[in-house]
Amino acid sequence: MKSVAKIAEEIVAREGGFVNDPDDPGGATKFGVTIHTARALGLDLDADGDVDAQDVRRITPKMAREIFVKTYFYKPRINLLPAPLQATVFDMYVNSGSNAVKILQRLLRDMGQDVAVDGMIGPLTAKASFAALAQAPDHFVDAYGIARRNYYYRLADRRAASRKFARTRNGGKGGWIKRAEEFISARYHLSAAQHAERVAAWG
Repeated sequence: MKSVAKIAEEIVAREGGFVNDPDDPGGATKFGVTIHTARALGLDLDADGDVDAQDVRRITPKMAREIFVKTYFYKPRINLLPAPLQATVFDMYVNSGSNAVKILQRLLRDMGQDVAVDGMIGPLTAKASFAALAQAPDHFVDAYGIARRNYYYRLADRRAASRKFARTRNGGKGGWIKRAEEFISARYHLSAAQHAERVAAWG
């Protein structure tokens, strides 16, 4: 099993360097650390009395890894989940905050588990996750990844500005979809034709 530190290292590599896309609600981001997170943590890295995009630019890979492990793994208690599930939920939490947990909780409810969809991991969500994994040991992690992929598609359905994150200019799979499928077994990846059919309504 990969260590938490290794997973965080892979997330930093996946996120890449500084971006400030006006269509991304996350705002200025570097290595996956958004300006919102920087402000919440008080990261005034240039010591000018505020936290802005210039501070985000100063974030290093080491700082990002430490933030992820502390703020996006242990603080939301992803460590309470079954080990096979931790990497994908951790990665999604970095990408989408508590929605990562809500996706899990909705999946658990679909599988008959009695949990609240509140975006928080407590004893009941943890227990239900272990039960669901035991119920479908060969499919549960894939099911979460598929639910995550569907979440991205639905975001783009609702918000046209987000479609470029789910579909490339030539119509292929965008970064969001590729990212989700990194945590899904190859047999459940969408073909190019299936992806094209899914996004056809976007025009």
